[in-house]
Amino acid sequence: MPLKIKRIYEKPEETDGERYLVDRLWPRGISQEAAQLAGWLKDLAPSSDLRQWFAHDPERWPEFHARYTAELQAPEKAALMQKLAEQARQGIVTLVYAARDEARNNAVVLKNLLEQYLQADQT
Repeated sequence: MPLKIKRIYEKPEETDGERYLVDRLWPRGISQEAAQLAGWLKDLAPSSDLRQWFAHDPERWPEFHARYTAELQAPEKAALMQKLAEQARQGIVTLVYAARDEARNNAVVLKNLLEQYLQADQT
């Protein structure tokens, strides 16, 4: 599978491939060296307003998922999404995030949408 997600607080591994931070804010307590990132994709992170509204409230997850998906489909995000999808075609890409909730975070939404991009290219 070319796309993976992982908390930034987990130790980087060779099997991570290219690691990209997909949060708008830099995670606390992590140095750039320790993060071992290929890039920081702040522009693909949820907007500040959406992030603050969500506040990692599990009850808001369905609405956050829908709103964030809509944000990612905006024309200004399309080129970044295509570039990331191209990276995934070349090899493993790991989307790195800081949230504690491993099932409900922006990296999950981003990964799902990128997988749709990749599947659409195969048809």
